[in-house]
Amino acid sequence: MDRIIEIKDLKKEYKMGKVTVPALNGVDIEIYEGEFLAIMGPSGSGKSTLMHIIGCLDTASSGTYFFNNEEVSKIKKRKLAVIRNEQVGFVFQTFNLLPHLNIQKNVELPLTYAGYSKKKRVALARKVLDEVGLSDRLKHKPSELSGGQRQRVAIARALVNSPSVILADEPTGNLDTASGSDILTIFSDLNYKGNTIIIVTHDPAVAKRANRVIKIVDGLIQNGDIS
Repeated sequence: MDRIIEIKDLKKEYKMGKVTVPALNGVDIEIYEGEFLAIMGPSGSGKSTLMHIIGCLDTASSGTYFFNNEEVSKIKKRKLAVIRNEQVGFVFQTFNLLPHLNIQKNVELPLTYAGYSKKKRVALARKVLDEVGLSDRLKHKPSELSGGQRQRVAIARALVNSPSVILADEPTGNLDTASGSDILTIFSDLNYKGNTIIIVTHDPAVAKRANRVIKIVDGLIQNGDIS
């Protein structure tokens, strides 16, 4: 398998007034194409900070991060924006859908930013919405859907650009048990089709659905990678 992500001695600190707060304290990770990986840890462990850095939403204080063999700290801002839009698909606990747009338009957004034609945007959005079982809800607004359906829309939006990696931050956190299980099954199916999935979670039941689990506590990988 090809290595998509290589992180070495990654550290992240935040300044809060005169106080420096460490979030990551020297993290080493390698992630390979086609993996289904869970990054697990309690609240405040640094797992969301790590996900934001992996997704190029935040930058490290020190250490190195290679994404698809490119050192992220040396990539210009414009190219980083392209990577975030086209190579990384994000799924958040709170869905992050635009309430005034129907679900097809929500899924089309990354394609709009990437400059796709209307015809291509519509075709790709409908294709991925069909894959997550929402082909009969194209014109519905997010408020007209259940939580589980809204998360399916978020997954479709993450998929629409055929990204290298799908990052999901507590994707079942706002869902009931049955809906959460359905969402995890979708991730498993996507991984079976070859998609690289990284889920950040505090829930052992969610982590068990992954093929590999990394535990992080106080900004450090605990006892290395844990399968």
